[in-house]
This record gives sequence, C-alpha cells and structure tokens, in this order.
Amino acid sequence: MNNGSPAQSPAPQVPQAGPVPNSPSIASNMPLDGPAAYDPDAPKYFFQEKYAPLNVKGNFLTLCACPKNVELGEWLAHQIVEQYRLLHGMLQVIQEVNGVTGVPICNETTCPTMSAGRLTYTWLVDGRAAKISAPKFINRVEKWIISKIHDPVMFPTDKVNGLPDTFALHEISGTSPSSPSATTPSEEWIGKSSGFPQTFYKDCQGIMKQMFRCYAHLYHAHWLHPFWHINKHDILNMCFVHFVTVAKYYKLVSDKEMEPMQPLIDLFIKQQRIPPEALSGGHWGQPNSS
Repeated sequence: MNNGSPAQSPAPQVPQAGPVPNSPSIASNMPLDGPAAYDPDAPKYFFQEKYAPLNVKGNFLTLCACPKNVELGEWLAHQIVEQYRLLHGMLQVIQEVNGVTGVPICNETTCPTMSAGRLTYTWLVDGRAAKISAPKFINRVEKWIISKIHDPVMFPTDKVNGLPDTFALHEISGTSPSSPSATTPSEEWIGKSSGFPQTFYKDCQGIMKQMFRCYAHLYHAHWLHPFWHINKHDILNMCFVHFVTVAKYYKLVSDKEMEPMQPLIDLFIKQQRIPPEALSGGHWGQPNSS
C-alpha cells in the first residue's frame, strides 16, 4: 500500500461562525451546477456543539470492547470490517452522481486535492509524494482496504494450522521463507493464536489512519454540502464517534493524525459521547485485558 503522508499543519482552531443555513433538502439548496470548489477557510460549523448531534443514544464502549471469550485479533478484524462498512456508507453520499451535471458531489473540480482544512494529504506515486484529487484518493483507499480485508493472509478465514508464512513476516524478522526460524518465531503478537500475521496490528493502524483521513475530508469539505442539507450530519457524527472510540480504545490512530478533527473530538469527549474508558488506557487499561 502506498500510504499518503500529511503535510505539517498546526492544530485547527474553532472558528467563529454565524448560523448555518437551514436547509431541509439538497435539491432545493444546492445550485444546479453543483457545489462550489472547496474553501479551506469556510466556517467550520461542525466544530460547534449545537451542530454536533447524534442520531442514537448509548455508550459506544459496548460496541467497542472486546468480549472476554473472543481473541483480540479476531475482534480487531471484526472492528476493521465494521468501521469500513460505516465509512463506505458515508462516502457513498458524496459519490452520488448529480442528475443535472452528471458528476458526483466530490469531484475533480470541487476537490482537486485530498484536503482537510489547510492540511493536504498526499499519495505515493512512483515513489514520490503527490497531491491527487480527493475522489482519486478515496477510490484508492477503498480499493486498498478491500484488498486487505479479502486477503486470506491478513484476514484468515480458514482453521489455523501453524504460523502464516508471509513476506511481511520475513521482512520484519530478517529471514527468508526457507529459513527454519522464519516459521517458528518466539515473539507474541496480537492475533497470533488465530493465525493473523505478525504485521496485523500495524496493518490495522494503517487502515484506520486512511479511514480517518476520509472522515476528515468528509467534514471539512462536505459537511455543509451535502450532509447538513440532507439532514445526515447526525448520522455522520454517529459514525465518526464510533470510529474515534474504536481508534482510541485500541490505539489505532495517533493523536497527531487526529489533529484536523480535534475540536470536534474534544467536544464529543466533553459530552462523554466518546467514553472515558477509551481515553484512560483503552483496552490495555481495563481489568483482565490481554
């Protein structure tokens, strides 16, 4: 996977913005030629508490915490698949083609780069970091995640018989596939007993990082058009709170990576939408965790 690399950017500040337009539907409020090009300096309404509702109530920890009788690798694999399912549903909103213009909401013109505020994510193209349009970036992320989920080595579905033999494992251990020590390492890692490769947890972190970048773009570039206008901003918030809870509980996305959305994350922490357990050690801070 050619992971994108974010440019250096200071932590975002909560802007002072007036009331958001009251719009019951996208059809009656968006111009016929589609939304305007992304403006990184546009007001960030989604950082304000009055625009941050959720469409469900409850503790997301119940959906996040690993059951005692489930191996952690198996549970993380389940969480990755579930988080991608939720994200994909939100991405479909901006990928819907406008019946008038024939182009999706997020397109080469409106989103020439994969941006979140003044932060632009890059993608490795021929070994070099390159700025590509948001729809291309998102498409590549989705294809990569799907390839990982359907990779029987990273996400094994068959009964485990010995240790999975992967090139990534050999790269880490400095051995060759024919080396005896390549198939009998002494280290322990998340998912080993269920047949997951030694790189599994790191791969999960990579997947979640790219999913976070998609969420950051959804908020910064598309919260108003279309999520607010079609009254789906509360569903977006629900998916994002669930995502951040999992990310923090299992330490899958760094605090530095989350900076573009930190004001909203802080708001959800204040409201205890993101449960305190996700912040105080997460999975490894709970009694009887492994």
